[in-house]
Amino acid sequence: MNIAFIGIGNMGGPMAINLQKAGHTVKAFDLSQAACDTVKAEGVSIATSAIDAASTADVVVSMLPASAHVEALYLGKDGHPGLLDILPAGALIIDCSTIAAASAQKVGTAAQAKGYDFIDAPVSGGTAGAAAGTLTFMVGGPDQALERARPLLEKMGANIFHAGAIGAGQTAKICNNMLLGILMVGTSEAMALGLANGLDPKALAEIMRRSSGGNWALEKYNPVPGVMDGTPAGRGYTGGFGTDLMLKDLGLAQENAMHVRASTPLGAMARSLYAAHSLSGKGGMDFSSIIQMLQKAD
Repeated sequence: MNIAFIGIGNMGGPMAINLQKAGHTVKAFDLSQAACDTVKAEGVSIATSAIDAASTADVVVSMLPASAHVEALYLGKDGHPGLLDILPAGALIIDCSTIAAASAQKVGTAAQAKGYDFIDAPVSGGTAGAAAGTLTFMVGGPDQALERARPLLEKMGANIFHAGAIGAGQTAKICNNMLLGILMVGTSEAMALGLANGLDPKALAEIMRRSSGGNWALEKYNPVPGVMDGTPAGRGYTGGFGTDLMLKDLGLAQENAMHVRASTPLGAMARSLYAAHSLSGKGGMDFSSIIQMLQKAD
């Protein structure tokens, strides 16, 4: 199957590589030359543009930073055509970006009007899950579109949940990421308190992991360097899920909450903390670096 993969950064790159390893022909595009070089080394072809990647594709998978990027990619911008103007008839579109549900609905409706199948399928599982092919997909879209996509999603993930109609996957994702942001702040606060009292961070992490405070951050993504192998904390908070991306997702959650008049005070507080962390110059660092805001200065 010919697959165009648009957006091959920390998450999209490993996903594209897993599709290539599964025997599909993947042609990818990204504005980052470094990202292109990484997937090219694993056998993925690199296109000269998104249009070039998608012009002969049976399937398009996109993993982009924000709503504006997804809308421009598919709908076009400033007189430039979008992918919906050039895709072969009957193509399947899988957008794995985390964006506003309204944007997913806008693009999905336009895609369906032109005869394309569309699902929004944002992911959870981090860069490690992307590399291992164990991501969780939260899918919005018609049943038949999901069933077309399922064999591909299974090459990139271990869990596939159908949340509802187009846009429902995005709503599920922002609920999840709002909780993740809150959990990371709470985990960082608890770890910082223990460190301030002289506790061994590995011992404290294990105690909490096996107790009532146990959560995903303690299991998979501890924010303290040296506690857990393979996490961004052990790499100077590089190569993971950026602070600015978490800030974006928390902002999406707050926008949605205002729209439906839901009360999300902890989500709002987490967003404020990540905004301050970003303004301090840490926007490009992994979101687990929020612990640096909470630790005593040496």
